[in-house]
Amino acid sequence: MQQKAGAIPAHAGIGLRFPHHRAMAETRPPVSWLEVHSENFMRGGPPLDLLTDLRRDYPISLHGVGLSLGSAEPIDDTHLARLKTLVDRIEPGLVSEHVSWSIADGAYLNDLLPLPYTEEALGALVVNIDRAQNALGRAILIENPSTYLQFAHSDMSEADFIVEAARRSGCSLLLDLNNVYVSARNHGIDEAVYIAAMPGDRIGEIHLAGHSLRTIRGIELRIDDHASTVSDEVWSLYRTTIARLGPIPTLIEWDAEIPPLETLISESRKAQAILNQAPEKPDEANAA
Repeated sequence: MQQKAGAIPAHAGIGLRFPHHRAMAETRPPVSWLEVHSENFMRGGPPLDLLTDLRRDYPISLHGVGLSLGSAEPIDDTHLARLKTLVDRIEPGLVSEHVSWSIADGAYLNDLLPLPYTEEALGALVVNIDRAQNALGRAILIENPSTYLQFAHSDMSEADFIVEAARRSGCSLLLDLNNVYVSARNHGIDEAVYIAAMPGDRIGEIHLAGHSLRTIRGIELRIDDHASTVSDEVWSLYRTTIARLGPIPTLIEWDAEIPPLETLISESRKAQAILNQAPEKPDEANAA
């Protein structure tokens, strides 16, 4: 299934959150595109009216957190129908979800929980991606998770698991570089090897965000909290990724301790400066 042609440019955008709704509505700052959490707009009302209005001036990407693609059970029909209604109204350039699960026996859990990287879990994930794409009438993107544990019975790497899910379902990839860095450092693996495993022609979007460092019971963990500026290490990973793959739509995420709008825009300008230096046609051998 081909990704529908959209209006998301290979520029830097920002995640739109409630504290910035009024500023965006009143000032229309020079931002290339906006991404929102789908669930915040499914019930209509003033938020949806605002998004519909902003859609006239900015390309929009819908990023979901509640579809639970990794559930062993089928994805929720009601939630999927609400997402389709929103997609039909906003006509977003991109639609994305997480490689995670958050529903069990009808109960919604307020978290994006990890999957074991097994053939059984892969099969369930692909079935749910296919169902979502068929309902929406378009390909979606799936995002790599941030993780703090590894399943002993996983029989493939996270990168191989996600790439194979994309290959089997025809979906694209949302490469969250902060998640890559957080997970790699938490598990003692090389983030460069992870990035090298990603097929450049499948990556439709990149996420950048901040994380924190905490010590829990004597173990040092990096926590994907989206509550600060992008770290120097993630910026470095972004530079090498863009140099290899060329310009890709890039989003600045900030979901906690949300700063003034200008701070997000400043972060997006940093990403844009890196995109401006990227080769338009990177070496095909390196991008494969």
